[in-house]
Amino acid sequence: MNENRRTRSGHTDHSHPRRRLAMAVTAAAAALALTVGTAASLPAVAASHASTIAASQSAIPFTGQPTDPGQEGGQSSGPGQGNGGQDGSNGITPGNGTAPGGNAQSPDTGQGSDGSSQQDASPASTEESTGVVLIDTELGYENAEAAGTGIVLSKDGLVLTNNHVIADSTKISVTVATTGKTYEASVVGSDSTEDVAVLQLKGASDLQPATVDDDSVTVGDDVTAVGNSEGQGQLQAADGTVTDLGASVTTTAQGSEDSETLNNMIQVQADIVSGDSGGALLDDEGEVVGMNTAASSGSATVTGFAIPIESALSTAESIIDGEQTSTNTLGYPAFLGIGVQQDSQNGQSSQSGQGSQSIQPGDGSSNGQSGQPSQSGSSSQAAGAVVAGVYEDTPAAEAGLTAGDTITRIGSTQITDGTALSEAIAEHKPGDTVSLSWTDANGQTHSAKVTLTEGPAA
Repeated sequence: MNENRRTRSGHTDHSHPRRRLAMAVTAAAAALALTVGTAASLPAVAASHASTIAASQSAIPFTGQPTDPGQEGGQSSGPGQGNGGQDGSNGITPGNGTAPGGNAQSPDTGQGSDGSSQQDASPASTEESTGVVLIDTELGYENAEAAGTGIVLSKDGLVLTNNHVIADSTKISVTVATTGKTYEASVVGSDSTEDVAVLQLKGASDLQPATVDDDSVTVGDDVTAVGNSEGQGQLQAADGTVTDLGASVTTTAQGSEDSETLNNMIQVQADIVSGDSGGALLDDEGEVVGMNTAASSGSATVTGFAIPIESALSTAESIIDGEQTSTNTLGYPAFLGIGVQQDSQNGQSSQSGQGSQSIQPGDGSSNGQSGQPSQSGSSSQAAGAVVAGVYEDTPAAEAGLTAGDTITRIGSTQITDGTALSEAIAEHKPGDTVSLSWTDANGQTHSAKVTLTEGPAA
């Protein structure tokens, strides 16, 4: 089977902002039905939104060892970011779509992230756009932007989207497609295993939620995928057919995101492309039956995958209710503000856990999978998490940590490597004060109390 990509759009060139569209549904499933129509009444402000997005904030300076330049641009393409120097056969991962090299495909080219054009789609009608929002994120620690789609869950601004749409973000803006009004959003919670996230729009009221299907979807049903295709800032609608239920899809690893397998998906033959992540899969009555999440690449016929809406809502409801599970993160994770050196034992960068405690130097990826830090001095370091660099104005910087230091303990927890450090920090919340012990490059020991801050979205 062809490789599969997540359909979030992202890139690092601020002269060509990208966006995601998000569509949300009311928890009570009471809303105006979405129907097919023309795009003539879509407000101009919504259609032109992509060109008016403010530039992302500059990356927070990172002092530490550089990444290996040979790693940039040579990986599978992130959702909507362009192919990073690869050919069209590479799948796009369920990732954050941010290549440090800034080689993302410009959103105004009309081309897909694998170099192909989206042929079988047209501008979404007002009815299809009702309850759908465009999501723009800034990834401040990566000096990048990304875009996607979401589904409105409530009149007061609860929005459902994919976790990978908002992962690693430091700022989220959400625009209602039918009105063009933009809101700042915060993360209520996210679940990377289920690829579900819930946002809260600040100051929102009287929004029109989408209508959730109350019937069962079956193979052969006609469906329409609505999303912020190619991050162009205008909703597109791609018609298709349900070809399988209970499908499993494994996405390709890229950037800061690992490969991931999602089960019990709705499989459709529809032209789903980058930027459609978090968007609505509508049935022939215009009701939401799924949330667009991934698609195949490398072939003329696109196979799309959507999370069944009842499954997505089940995960969303536990987040909204504040139910802590083994896989979700409520709100934002605690953050120390460092990059950790590659674990020499397995040749892989250590995992950060809870999204960004351990940030890979150079690209700021939250789980340190992108790039290869220099190995100089790593073999002589004591057991612990070797600091590859420190972001300015973070708890780590205030404590005096520098590149080359080795963190050996947090509180009563012994730290053996970067993964252990991430797991230890993940046990805390922003605002927690913890004791930190480390050894510098000269072998001198240090300790300090640090107050963890709020990190990028998990």
